[in-house]
Amino acid sequence: MADKGAMSGGDAVDAKSSTIYEGRSQKQFADDSIEVDAVSDDLCMKYDMNYKHAGMCLIFNNKNFHPRTGMNKRNGTDEDAGNLAKTFQKLRFKIMVHNDQTCDEMLEKLKNAAKDDYSEMASFVCIFLSHGDDGFLFGTDGKKEIKEFTSIFRGDRCKYLVGKPKLFFIQACRGTEFDAGVETDSISEDISNPLHKIPIEADFLYAYSTVAGYYSWRNTGNGSWFIQSLCHVLDTYGNKLELMRLLTRVNHKVALEFESSTNVIDSSAKKQIPCIISMLTKELYFS
Repeated sequence: MADKGAMSGGDAVDAKSSTIYEGRSQKQFADDSIEVDAVSDDLCMKYDMNYKHAGMCLIFNNKNFHPRTGMNKRNGTDEDAGNLAKTFQKLRFKIMVHNDQTCDEMLEKLKNAAKDDYSEMASFVCIFLSHGDDGFLFGTDGKKEIKEFTSIFRGDRCKYLVGKPKLFFIQACRGTEFDAGVETDSISEDISNPLHKIPIEADFLYAYSTVAGYYSWRNTGNGSWFIQSLCHVLDTYGNKLELMRLLTRVNHKVALEFESSTNVIDSSAKKQIPCIISMLTKELYFS
């Protein structure tokens, strides 16, 4: 159970057939079945992070919303934004924080980011701190589908990041359900080959603060459970562990160390579990 005494504020929710290459080996048969050799070099399975910068990190920090949206002020989000900036800066990312953005302003900044020169960067990170709904994300003036923001970086739309990891961390509600919890006891690539292709949706990772359909919790003093946990894990293990292991530790921390404490019985003593959706094709080490 969470240490409720450590929380300086109250809890709130952020609501309302192809050719396959294996090294230089390719075998394809008449019936379209494919046979490939096993990967022999572990280095082929890691993203190259040997660049001047680990990447660009954009942080959209939406706190105040137009009354017509019906969305409340997101107290505690500035704490999230500040901690994220410090954490990713330590990991050699260039940081840009954008506060209180409309949907169109977010889209414009993302489109501009997709046109940037990433020749000296190993990856791209985008973090949304906002209200949300299942499949939607709020700007200060309304909401748009999340895919409208993220699809800008697909391989067929952003050539500069093809083959590089594109990570999206989304702190927002994905519905209006509460998680009451339950008691318990306890591919190698040859890029010089002109026929080489990868899926346009490859090398993306989406780390949601909660699973589809559920509220996402934010402490008004300390920041959201998910971002608190993400920053702690990255600060402690970010230069040691592979990304999926890092995010699994984030899941563990959110699941076991936090529980809502509110004045409303229906929303008190609730739990939360983040959700990782990965289309990464290699292991990612920030170091």
